[in-house]
Amino acid sequence: MHRLRQLTAQIPRKTFYTTSPPPPTIMPKLLYPTSLAFDASLLEGYSVDLVPYDVKSPIPSEHTDAQVLITWTNSASNLKDAAQRLTSLRWIQSLAAGPNDVLGAGFDPKKITITTGSGLHDHTVAEHTLGLLLAAARKFHLMRDAQAEGRWPGELGGPQPDRPKGAFTTLQGANVVVWGFGNIAKCLTPWLVALGAKVKGVARSKGVRDGVEVYSEQDLETILPETDALVMILPGSEATNNALSRERLALLPKHAWVVNVGRGTSVDEEALADALEKGEIGGAALDVFVKEPYPEGGRLWKTPNTIVSPHAAGGRPQDPEDLVAWNLRKFLAGQELKNVI
Repeated sequence: MHRLRQLTAQIPRKTFYTTSPPPPTIMPKLLYPTSLAFDASLLEGYSVDLVPYDVKSPIPSEHTDAQVLITWTNSASNLKDAAQRLTSLRWIQSLAAGPNDVLGAGFDPKKITITTGSGLHDHTVAEHTLGLLLAAARKFHLMRDAQAEGRWPGELGGPQPDRPKGAFTTLQGANVVVWGFGNIAKCLTPWLVALGAKVKGVARSKGVRDGVEVYSEQDLETILPETDALVMILPGSEATNNALSRERLALLPKHAWVVNVGRGTSVDEEALADALEKGEIGGAALDVFVKEPYPEGGRLWKTPNTIVSPHAAGGRPQDPEDLVAWNLRKFLAGQELKNVI
C-alpha cells in the first residue's frame, strides 16, 4: 500500500484555470459593497477574507491587495481608482446585468476575469415590463393625468369595444414582439402568454427558445408591421446603438407601443419623439434613456402617450449571494466561472 501511494504521488495532475488562482498559502481577500444588503455571512465557510467597502470612495490602502471585487452601483471615480490601485485583482463580480461601468474603468481583461449579474434581475425587470404593457393597454397613464386635473375621464370608462382593430387595448390576442430574447424575455414570456398574448422573439440568430419562435433582425421588416407592442431588451453596445431607428419605427402600425427596458441607446430618441408627436405610433413606455436622469426640457417629457419610468425596472438584484458563492467556489478551485464576459 505504501508503494502504491508513492507511485500515485508521482503521477502529474493537470489543472485547468480560467483565471489565475490565488497562491495557496495566502487567504484571498474579497471586497463586497455596502451599497446593498449583501449577506456576507453566507460566504464565511470559504477560505477568504471578507471586507466591506464604500462604492463611492477610494479603496482604503490596506485593502488594495484584494483579489476579488464585487461591484454594485460603484461611482466612476471609485472604479477608475480601483483599476489603477488594485494590482492583485484577479476577478470582478458585477451584480449588474450589463457591466458597462466596469468595462469602461480601465481594468485589464487579460489579467482579470469579469463576470456579470445576469439572472439576478430577470424577475424584477420582467415584472416591470409587464406593468408598463398593462398600463399602456389599459390607458392608466391617461387616467392618472385626468386625476391630477381633477377630471372624470368618462371617455376611458363605461362601455368600450372589445379588442377593436387598429388599437392596443389588451394583451389578449395582442402581437407582442420581444427584441433581445435573453433571460429576462424567457421570464416575461410565460406571463404574456398566460394573459393571451401572441409572442415572437427577435435575436441575433433564429431558433425556438422555451417554445417561442425567435427570428433574426433581418426579419424585422416583415414582423414590425404586424406588431401591437414592441418590447426592447437589448444590451448597450455599438452593435445595438439606435437599433430602433427612424426607418424601423416607420414600419410599426400607428397603434403600436414601444416599451424599452434594455438600454436607452438602443432607441433613436429623436426619431421616437417625432413619431409620437406625429401620431405615427401609439405610444412609448420607457424605463431607460440615452442620458440619465432624462434631461429637463427633453422632448419625451411632453410627447403624447408617453410613460417615463426612472430606470426602475431593475435596481434590486435578487439573492446575489447565491451567484457570488457559486463563482467563489469555482474561483478557489480554478474552474470556469458563471457569466464570464
